[in-house]
Amino acid sequence: MGTHFVLGQNLVKNPSFEQFLNCPKKLGNLNEDLTDWDIPTLGSTDYFNGCSQAMGTPKNFNGEQPAEFGVGYVGLYLFAPDDYREYLQTRLTENLQKNQKYRLSFYVSLAERSDFAVKEFGILFSENPIQIDTRKVLSRMHLSKVTGDVSNTLEIRYSDFYSDNESWVKVESEFVANGTENYLVIGNFKDNKRTQTYKTQRRATEGSYYYLDMVSLVAIGDESKIEQLTVEGNSNTSYAINEVNTFKSVLFDFDSFDISPNAKFELRKIITYLNTNSNLTISISGHTDRIGEESYNLLLSKRRAGAVAKFLLESGIHTSRISYEGYGSSRPLTTNQSNKGRQENRRVEFVFMNKDQ
Repeated sequence: MGTHFVLGQNLVKNPSFEQFLNCPKKLGNLNEDLTDWDIPTLGSTDYFNGCSQAMGTPKNFNGEQPAEFGVGYVGLYLFAPDDYREYLQTRLTENLQKNQKYRLSFYVSLAERSDFAVKEFGILFSENPIQIDTRKVLSRMHLSKVTGDVSNTLEIRYSDFYSDNESWVKVESEFVANGTENYLVIGNFKDNKRTQTYKTQRRATEGSYYYLDMVSLVAIGDESKIEQLTVEGNSNTSYAINEVNTFKSVLFDFDSFDISPNAKFELRKIITYLNTNSNLTISISGHTDRIGEESYNLLLSKRRAGAVAKFLLESGIHTSRISYEGYGSSRPLTTNQSNKGRQENRRVEFVFMNKDQ
């Protein structure tokens, strides 16, 4: 029997918005469609998923943006006329521990049709769920009427994220818990006059609309509190460094990026290896067979690599150690003329590298 190690546990459920009750069909229906998340005000925060035509990914009413992890993400206005605001709320898997340091992170991308970008995200932790009947900014007056502690707030300023409308940018901050934090709310808690904005010159929508994906909250120091779990397999598996390794079991069904149970077993060996060799990073590449349009295959291959990256991330491997890309059908491993060959081409490969490279 071998072992693998799970590091800092993400305290956010459904962090990349993949699990849903209903495939979204209209704007502002997040409360009815998405699991583990809700809207704390009357603002109409949106849920997008690749399963939908009307509320799909990558194309939707505010632009075109592939999901960073899987096929789901949310969208919300952080700045709009008349102080209109949208927020996102979730209950954490456990109450935060007093005086414990935590790291909060998520990925954002400015929607293409936004006239403005904002330069900071607001974060609020509350003891009890928030539900305020307003479409405007959640002000101090509103929060003063909420039962329980709402004193732990922070703002995440980031020099790059506010104006990037093509790629996803990671936003993160560290804080010390009061010990009363049960709920997390993301949004902008300042009115328009106090919000720092950047004009994009797009003249499309009088507001600042952001897509948001993969929310993570982990205790700092969990890296030293290693939880040992037993799995079958050889714990002494080794891999070539700076060479392409092909996952033997991480193969995908046609037009799918779902990870099979056999694939997860192999991925746990990768996690063991990364935990044992903390100086290594991993670069993941996704591939498809040659059936279908190449533009779609490129997206599908990136989703396959992203699914593997997500599994590693949610198992505690820090995001700074993971990168991934999709190459469509441009790098076949074998022939595409047979079912067996096409199956082998629907694969994910990886390269281990030293951090200093």
